[in-house]
Amino acid sequence: MLFNRYRRGLFITSFLAAPVILYLVYVISPYVQAFYIAMTDWRGVTAVPNFIGLDNFQRLLGDSVFWKAVTHNIALLVLLPVITIVIALFFAFLLNVGGKQGVSGIRGSGFYRVVFFFPQVLAVTIVAVLFQQVFRPDGSGMLNAPLMVFGLGPVGFLSDPDLAFWSVLGVLVWQAVGFYVVLFSAGLAGIPKDMFEAAQIDGAGRITLFFRVTLPLLWDTVQVAWVYLGILAMDVFAIVWVMTDQQGGPDWSTTVMAAEIYRNAFEYFRFGYASALGVVMFFFTLGFAVLSLRLSRRERIEY
Repeated sequence: MLFNRYRRGLFITSFLAAPVILYLVYVISPYVQAFYIAMTDWRGVTAVPNFIGLDNFQRLLGDSVFWKAVTHNIALLVLLPVITIVIALFFAFLLNVGGKQGVSGIRGSGFYRVVFFFPQVLAVTIVAVLFQQVFRPDGSGMLNAPLMVFGLGPVGFLSDPDLAFWSVLGVLVWQAVGFYVVLFSAGLAGIPKDMFEAAQIDGAGRITLFFRVTLPLLWDTVQVAWVYLGILAMDVFAIVWVMTDQQGGPDWSTTVMAAEIYRNAFEYFRFGYASALGVVMFFFTLGFAVLSLRLSRRERIEY
């Protein structure tokens, strides 16, 4: 019997060994290398990097562009999840529960789901190029054309430092909200209709139905969405790099940490400094995920 247990343990270990080794080689090993390179002044041309300790991190503290990037990422960490989740919850509620008769969605809810999800089909670079044309500061821009007709334009949505960040945020919300409408709709579909009908019989209106029934039962899904959106807010490189003026401008008004990592690594060839930025971004993302899960923890509601 002991021999059989040994054979079974060996059999299981042999199957687990391959994925563990692959994970160590292709996930953990690059992290370790990045942490090491962050403590060097490597420029990508020498075989052995020169170890300089924490000098790159000290340099970050005095880098004004870095602090602008951090500020923008923090703003996105707060605003992108809040705005996207609020809009997505509103539309998901309408599509599934907000109908006029009983517990049903509004008319044409299936069509609206497809329309909302459509931005997810587009590649991020296509979205960025598309909104470059939408925000064009002349009569050919989709937004500026009607504004100029009424004498209100042109508006520099991407050329004005006061508007560029908010324009980027609007694009990110537009791209993300459809996926979370579908996600929350799937969560609502798993809630028994009897619970909504019982609440309506007790006199609950649409607002009460949303805050007292829908939101508590969808809380686990909202929690997951919050973490995913927070990670997205840390990784908005493609939108910023392709859509904005000077890849993070004007005047660094839209730059984020991911853009500065790329710029320092592949334009300035400061791979050690770029790796230090990457380490900071890693801990920002990890800290946000842990903090979000702890703060949003609550008792699971069974139904």
